[in-house]
Amino acid sequence: MAQYGKTSLSKLVGVHPDLVTVMNEAIKDTPIDYSLIFGVRTTKMQQDLYAQGRTKKGNIVTKADGVKNKSNHQIKEDGFGWAVDFCPLIEGKLDWNTHANFKAIADHIVATGKRLGIKVVSGYYWKFFDAPHIQLG
Repeated sequence: MAQYGKTSLSKLVGVHPDLVTVMNEAIKDTPIDYSLIFGVRTTKMQQDLYAQGRTKKGNIVTKADGVKNKSNHQIKEDGFGWAVDFCPLIEGKLDWNTHANFKAIADHIVATGKRLGIKVVSGYYWKFFDAPHIQLG
């Protein structure tokens, strides 16, 4: 049975309790181990990510600028972030390149949410492909 390490657990702080429930249940029988990379983001963090591929080096990773268009990673009116990002963990290393692993994990998390009666959606299936992203639906 897989379990989150300290770093992954820290990414759940401030995340909506329903999503935390799904994530804590999903890790127990995940088909592929994974780490949580992001949970709640500050406005500054979101703005920095938005700058990637625009005014900073790197690939575009988000459409949310953090101000006019807020990310579900940012705190909402209910006081919680509604999203997390994950990355498959293969032989102890993060694997950003194997899309099949992202799909398997995302499908498992969504199915776990469905089993628990909590709707979650995966960015894996969005037009703006965001394989690591899971959010409340």
